[in-house]
Amino acid sequence: MNIFTRGLSVVIATLVLLTLPTLEGYSSGIHNQASNGCTCHYSGSAPTINHNFPTTYNGGQAYTIQISVTGGVSGSGGGFNVVVDKGTLSTPGMGIMAVKVDSSGLSATHTTSSYRSWSFDWTAPSTGSGTVDVEIAAITANANNANSGDAWTTTSITIPEPGPTNTAPTASNVYISDTPGPATAITKAYYDATLYANYDYNDQDGDNEAGTEIRWLKGGLSQAQYDDQVTLPASALSIGDLWSMTVTPSDGTDAGAKETSTNTVEIIDYDADSDGYGDQSDAFPNDENEWADADGDGVGDNGDAFDDDPTQSADRDGDGYGDNASGNNADAFPDDANEWVDSDGDGVGDNADAFPSDATETTDTDNDGVGDNADVFPTDPSESVDTDGDGVGNNADAFDTDPTQTTDSDGDGYGDNASGNSPDVFPNDSTEWMDSDGDGVGDNADAFPNDATETLDTDGDSVGDNADAFPNDATETLDTDGDGVGDNADVFPNDANETLDTDGDGVGDNADVFPEDANEAFDTDGDGVGDNADAFPEDATQTLDSDGDGYGDSPQGTTPDLFPNDATQWFDVDNDGYGDNPEGLNADVFPNDGTEWADSDGDGVGDNADAFPEDASETLDSDGDGMGDNEQAVLEAKLAQEEEEAAAAQQQMFVGGGVALLLIAAIVVFLLRRGSELEAEGEKDFSLPELEASSPAIANEATVEGASQPTSSTAAPVEPTVVNQWTDESGYTWRMMSDESHQWWDGTEWQNH
Repeated sequence: MNIFTRGLSVVIATLVLLTLPTLEGYSSGIHNQASNGCTCHYSGSAPTINHNFPTTYNGGQAYTIQISVTGGVSGSGGGFNVVVDKGTLSTPGMGIMAVKVDSSGLSATHTTSSYRSWSFDWTAPSTGSGTVDVEIAAITANANNANSGDAWTTTSITIPEPGPTNTAPTASNVYISDTPGPATAITKAYYDATLYANYDYNDQDGDNEAGTEIRWLKGGLSQAQYDDQVTLPASALSIGDLWSMTVTPSDGTDAGAKETSTNTVEIIDYDADSDGYGDQSDAFPNDENEWADADGDGVGDNGDAFDDDPTQSADRDGDGYGDNASGNNADAFPDDANEWVDSDGDGVGDNADAFPSDATETTDTDNDGVGDNADVFPTDPSESVDTDGDGVGNNADAFDTDPTQTTDSDGDGYGDNASGNSPDVFPNDSTEWMDSDGDGVGDNADAFPNDATETLDTDGDSVGDNADAFPNDATETLDTDGDGVGDNADVFPNDANETLDTDGDGVGDNADVFPEDANEAFDTDGDGVGDNADAFPEDATQTLDSDGDGYGDSPQGTTPDLFPNDATQWFDVDNDGYGDNPEGLNADVFPNDGTEWADSDGDGVGDNADAFPEDASETLDSDGDGMGDNEQAVLEAKLAQEEEEAAAAQQQMFVGGGVALLLIAAIVVFLLRRGSELEAEGEKDFSLPELEASSPAIANEATVEGASQPTSSTAAPVEPTVVNQWTDESGYTWRMMSDESHQWWDGTEWQNH
């Protein structure tokens, strides 16, 4: 790059820098911007300004002003500017929320953008300076070091200088009239009248009335449609209303105390006939004697005998029933105060008619409740009907439906007339009236009314005393066998020898050997045990056979069972505790030998005498070494054979040793001879000898040497011998050999283990 180019670059860069606008940050505040606001900032919703400037000021007074801003953007950064046109702004000093004031004392702003509330002093202008105008601008900043994303707002206030003190007016003599004032307070007014609000306005300052409030109240409730009206039109009035009013005087600056009218006016109606009822409500406005017609029949309630019944109005006889025959509760006898109804239409009023609902009857001479027309005995109050027509009234006739009977002397329901129906055989006995069997005893007292031979049943068993063998015992009537015991109680009613069967086994107690044992009745062998329980009912020496083998349990009895609990055994000839029956349990293999009973290995020798009871091949162990004599004999024979074989092997070893010694001697001789030959030869000739010349000599020498060597034989191996032999708890026989191996006997041969 040449100098020209470099210089041009520097110039262009300088020009670019010079053309950049100067940026002024207001983080330390700005003056005289309150009216325009923070126009260099944008975006964000407008915040709210809060302040405590006074609503009026006193000249020269100092006020501490608090300014704060809320809402807007989030965060704590912000700023403000306050501009006043009068008075002086000042700061109490520097602080964390310090405020600075310009030299004119009319503008205050923040010194740092870290807060959203500030404080400063404002000294009001001197008295007579007039209204003070205040402009306030405030911003909430997001502290992004740029003018975007912030929010600001402005507000203006005016602070007037207070004027002279005003005294609120008063109202007095407040009342309602029905004529324009001056008038008189009233308490009643006709419904077509106009009401007027009256009051006296008083103002100590002489101020004219302005803005006075008048409120009309009906029944104590304000009627807004008539607010501030001096008159209340007739259209607002209704009969029965109660009206009052209030006045709150005002001079346009201040309002005085509210005052309520001294009177309340009731709205009333006119009364043309002066009967005390308004014409609007008087059904007869021109008749001072009438004002209501409750039933609307055109006859006033006072003159209407039936003021609640429009169908009746007159009652000539005053009996409470209307004269109008077509009306309600019409009087059938309008001129007879004693009668008004004829229910049965017989022309006799119900009050005089003894039977008001029966057109066929009107009188009851004997007052028995039966009309004279229907009463068979109209003059006898005790009788009115004679149903059976026997001339005796039903009340006196004991049988009012039976003309053949009229009296019942004993009152038993059967007539005294013996010729009549249902005659009483015993007319003077109320407990009897019939004697069906003609035995002279009435049916009620006769236990057998249809049996002339019986009248009593003393024991109540339905069998007459005459026929009852036991007339005083209700449980018995017969004694068939004549043994004096009734058939019901007699277990054997046909057997005069028996009456009881205590154990209920069907055998009478007299014949029953065991009368209290239902399971027994006989004891054939007389041993005191019943035949049913006696296993041997014909053997007095035996009664039990516990194992059911046919042999009695008693050892003293006939054919006793020596094994009473074992059905397979009963005899033990040798008394060894094992039964003689070979097919039974615990059978004695040796029934005649008291010392033996078992032969486990079946070798014919009892287990007690058999040294090996479970080995059929052995019975004796003479030397007590645990090995049977038979096995030991075999072993000893084998050992003898092994010793013989060992001796032969030893002899063979001696022969082999001799041959070896001879061979060694031959070798020694050969070596000695060879040494001598070498000495005789002197220096050796290492040249290859003639093969043909030397071959025969070598062959001969070899032949001689070969002939002189003895023939050797291979020695036989030595068999191991038995070191120890024994039988274990399970009956197996073992032995340890001299080579420390072990063998066991399988019954045929020894097996290696």
